[in-house]
Amino acid sequence: MEQDYAKAFRVIRAAFGLRQSELAERMPITASQLSLIEAGKRQPSLRVVNALADAVSIPAALISVLASNAVEVESKSDDDISDLARALLRLLVSAKGDPQRSLRFRD
Repeated sequence: MEQDYAKAFRVIRAAFGLRQSELAERMPITASQLSLIEAGKRQPSLRVVNALADAVSIPAALISVLASNAVEVESKSDDDISDLARALLRLLVSAKGDPQRSLRFRD
């Protein structure tokens, strides 16, 4: 099954309150390339997925989980899920202590 990186990229960008142009400036791609990824017209390379993770200081594994469908998540081992839970907890704790890194989820 193919992962939905379009969804993952859109969710992450929205969570950090960034426009496509702002996020693209932090990555080695153009806003047009980011638009194509978010529209599902292009699949990001591993280099671009890692660049997104670096651009917003999140674990690359989180991007993979966000791009996964329910069946793929259910097939993960307990160790993988535990590792992800620890990474998410570290991310939330660091965002709480640093207002510049706080996630801006919108309703």
